[in-house]
Amino acid sequence: MVDPELLKILVCPHCKGDLTLKDDRLHSTCGLIYRIEDDIPIMLIDEAELPEGISSIDDLDSGK
Repeated sequence: MVDPELLKILVCPHCKGDLTLKDDRLHSTCGLIYRIEDDIPIMLIDEAELPEGISSIDDLDSGK
């Protein structure tokens, strides 16, 4: 589990938006989902899960 104090200061590295903890993963306002390993958020854009229907970060940025 991510420390609640850490969660307060973390933002999405892609959109700089807030993150919400759901299902043991961090969900960004832009739709990216970051996994947590050994209580450490993996905040790498290249390793984030894309939202359903989005095949690349470029698609996310263009609103497709």
